Amino acid sequence: MQGNLNEIDIRSILQLIELGQRTGELFVETYSSPPVPARAYSPAHIHREMATSQNSWFVFCANGQLVYAGGNPDGNLTRLRDYLRYYQLDHLIDQIQRSAFEATNAPEYGCLWQLLENHLIAPEQGRSILRKMVHETLFDLLSLHQGSFIFDMGPALSPQLMTLEMATPLSKTAKQVQEWKQFYPHLQSPHQRPAITNLEGLKAELPPKAFNTLNRLCDGKTSLRQMSRYLHRDLVPIARAIHPYVKRGWVQMLSPRHDNHSGDRLDTGLRPATARVPRIVCIDDERTIRKTIELMLKPHGYEITSFGSSLKALSLVFPLKPDLILCDIAMPEPDGYEICAMLRKSRAFRQTPIIMLTGRDGFIDRVRARMVGATDYLTKPFGEQELLMLLETYIGPGVDSPLTSPNASLDDPALGV
Repeated sequence: MQGNLNEIDIRSILQLIELGQRTGELFVETYSSPPVPARAYSPAHIHREMATSQNSWFVFCANGQLVYAGGNPDGNLTRLRDYLRYYQLDHLIDQIQRSAFEATNAPEYGCLWQLLENHLIAPEQGRSILRKMVHETLFDLLSLHQGSFIFDMGPALSPQLMTLEMATPLSKTAKQVQEWKQFYPHLQSPHQRPAITNLEGLKAELPPKAFNTLNRLCDGKTSLRQMSRYLHRDLVPIARAIHPYVKRGWVQMLSPRHDNHSGDRLDTGLRPATARVPRIVCIDDERTIRKTIELMLKPHGYEITSFGSSLKALSLVFPLKPDLILCDIAMPEPDGYEICAMLRKSRAFRQTPIIMLTGRDGFIDRVRARMVGATDYLTKPFGEQELLMLLETYIGPGVDSPLTSPNASLDDPALGV
């Protein structure tokens, strides 16, 4: 099984692996150039690619369950060292013979196993770290909008420390990816590095324990992702705690370091704003949805034209030449699938982003949307930031797009550790 992520999304791929109870490796890579047909990889070629590519991930599965997930440059053990730091055991990596695991398909996993074999860490510590690694990698993968993949069936990764059912981590991570989008544009990448700009203000508002944690980690060198590893917390609660102070200007987000993992931007494909107002066409038979989308987009510098009839939309969309189309799936004939397929047959709309709006969350619907040429999908109900994030991903920001006004929140349980 192989293809491009504009044909099927990562969540659907993993659900197919689960349904088929497949054993093997899923390899994913991203690219900055326009999508090309997936290459025919051999297993040896895949691992050579991982050694050189900065945009690749692996997911190891056994009988449809997750065993381990990681990506380049995780072979340098930085991620594992970060997780061990929580237990004050990061120095133990230097006691392991690198020759014992460096030649394996997953050096990071091999090193973790060696730590367990040598009784340097407890089994529960190893399982906890492994769960965090899988969740972190899934977060990056579910945030992708473009790339290619191949699933290579073969022997399971051995030895196995644990297996995870696919459904629970997938559902949890998908929700966190959606919540992460609400922090945009103030937080744009897990690899951004927070730096405090108003120390006295934070000290006056935060409890002493939370302030000490923030002051220690927001040094302009430690990324949000590293903070989540050091604190043994998920990324989203960390971001939620810092976000209000970023909005107020008390914490500044510095750009990711160039030596970080490839998932530095979740909004891949972002283009710079131009003087022309981006034009959006919305096709939905529900008047409430149409009006809501108009109210969301117009203040952010987008031109929006809505149609309640799919037939009327098909007759008028060509002269409008929209930059992006939002199209509901469940409409009277022709439905959203048929509209998308018709538009894709026209040269004028072969490259236009088409986002399907749906109240359904089943992966069969997502697969079908990809098959008829949809670029992406948005599940109802959706929020303003989620919609804006998607638009900026594919066509860039609106003209003179304003930032959300600062609005402080003192909900910072993630820092009280």
